[in-house]
Amino acid sequence: MMKKSLRNTLLINIGAFVLVLILELLGGWMLIDKHETLYSFYLWGLSFTISIMTVIWINHFILIPYFFDKKKYILYGFLLIGAILLGASIKIYPKFNWIGITKMSSFLIYTTGTGMAAFFLRRSVLMQRQKEEKEKLQKDMELNYLKEQVNPHFLFNSLNSIYSLSRQQSSETPDVVMQLSELMRYQLESSKKETVLLKEELEFIENYLLLEEKRLSKRCTIEFLIEGELSNYKIAPMLLIPFVENAIKHGAQATNEQSTIDVNISIKNSKLHVHVVNSKHNTVAKSTRTGMGLENVKRRLNLLYSNAHVLEINDMEKEYHVNLTIAITDKKK
Repeated sequence: MMKKSLRNTLLINIGAFVLVLILELLGGWMLIDKHETLYSFYLWGLSFTISIMTVIWINHFILIPYFFDKKKYILYGFLLIGAILLGASIKIYPKFNWIGITKMSSFLIYTTGTGMAAFFLRRSVLMQRQKEEKEKLQKDMELNYLKEQVNPHFLFNSLNSIYSLSRQQSSETPDVVMQLSELMRYQLESSKKETVLLKEELEFIENYLLLEEKRLSKRCTIEFLIEGELSNYKIAPMLLIPFVENAIKHGAQATNEQSTIDVNISIKNSKLHVHVVNSKHNTVAKSTRTGMGLENVKRRLNLLYSNAHVLEINDMEKEYHVNLTIAITDKKK
């Protein structure tokens, strides 16, 4: 990385030297007749370029990093003036005179100012690029961490379901174990991807609800409805399941009374609408629902869909409502 940066810096400065040389030769082309030979004309252009680039290089590689960036502005100003006078003296040598120095210094002030503008513009672009790369890296690291949290959280909830069935000595326990293995296989595969097909994600949720319906037996009615065409859309994996898990955990699982869970999914105008409702009972203590799963998904939504989602949660007396709208992408686009 360091060698690449050094090479880029070297190439940029060589290119700048050649560009200034070409501009000087083109600028002095009308005065070529004043030179005795073509060689002396090119030598004149080269001497101008060396003077200009010497001041610019001293400013860029010594004065700015060691004085300007360290806020030694007065010292920086004096040293920059000294570098300009030095460059002017080198150019007019051996015909040293104050008029020549003044003219050449004025010219070098202009070229140095132009060089500084280009330098700070390039540095600003590089710093912005580095900032964006750091933010992306931080975002990726945090998303990976949140994804890793989803897997064990979902697994614990699913194992609890199997444990409950095994205690009841249900004949469906082997089938539920197979269903869980399929769910875990999808989860492991999807966790390696940034996005998955919305169709596959909703199939995963449907299978999870079927698993829970077997565990909860007849004391919970689960409705799962999908409206709209979803085959062409993609979404971040494991993003919706925490809302469904919470509906089961804080609804049917928290009471022995008859419960209901409704999950309605609709796709309209490239927007995914998710509405999850679960019933509540007076015998169940009011839950703040600040568990890992819900906080996790809120953070992921803010990172992945910062300006493209609306989440509303209403904790009512007899029902708990989750309304989520996400702008999703079409895989064909």
